[in-house]
Amino acid sequence: MSAVVADLVDQVRGGAFGLPTDNEVSVGFTTRQAVRHDTRGTGYRNEVLSLRVGRAVGSCAVEPGTVDDDLVYDCIGAPVDALFDHPVLAVRVAALDAYLMAARPHEEHADDNVRIDQGTSLEKSLVRAGHVVDLLGAVPGQRVLVVGVVNSLLHHLRDRGIHYRPCDLRGGRTEWGEPISNDADLTGCDAILATGMTLGNGSFETLRAAAVAADVPLVMFAQTGSAVLPCLIGTGVTAVCAEPYPFFWLDGGPTVLHRYREAR
Repeated sequence: MSAVVADLVDQVRGGAFGLPTDNEVSVGFTTRQAVRHDTRGTGYRNEVLSLRVGRAVGSCAVEPGTVDDDLVYDCIGAPVDALFDHPVLAVRVAALDAYLMAARPHEEHADDNVRIDQGTSLEKSLVRAGHVVDLLGAVPGQRVLVVGVVNSLLHHLRDRGIHYRPCDLRGGRTEWGEPISNDADLTGCDAILATGMTLGNGSFETLRAAAVAADVPLVMFAQTGSAVLPCLIGTGVTAVCAEPYPFFWLDGGPTVLHRYREAR
């Protein structure tokens, strides 16, 4: 786990957020998704582990097929404090996310809460992506390292004349046939746009440290750790577009994004 996330856990255990850490997980579940938007030539799969504490649901994306039912069942009834030490990183992230979501509801703490109206999966994906890219503040001609390739994000970057370097552990190619690297090389980039999934796969700290060393903005789009990452603004994270469960791709009706920005 990232050093700054470990520090956040220490703050939680020290009572900084008020909510007792002996609150138990009442519900655990996984969500498995496969999608190929209309007019798009490629599709993808997602799997998410979610844990509920009180009224809040915390989530962490995982590689498909890596979380079994027994792991989820073993989390039920456990106090969140115990799960902060769980051997599986995804469980630790989801438990911390649920705790912080309960302690700091997005509706009360975000800088703005943005409604995404009803629409097809592609329509909602593009609207969401536009609100994420807005947080970058990038201008035409700049280059962004995109970690966790989402074609709708690349669409908006292209449309705004912003260059990008796509990076994803899965590799492959973008919708426009561009090769996707699995090396998050920041050389020549003016900003980083990264998925919250980096919290769950252990790569977040490397990105955060690189952003600090290069003095470039680090903007996170977060379904994973949507309540964790806003607490890290100021440690190298400059903005977060937080999207708690249920995610936009689960429902054709209205959904909400919560955006946070570093104070200037």
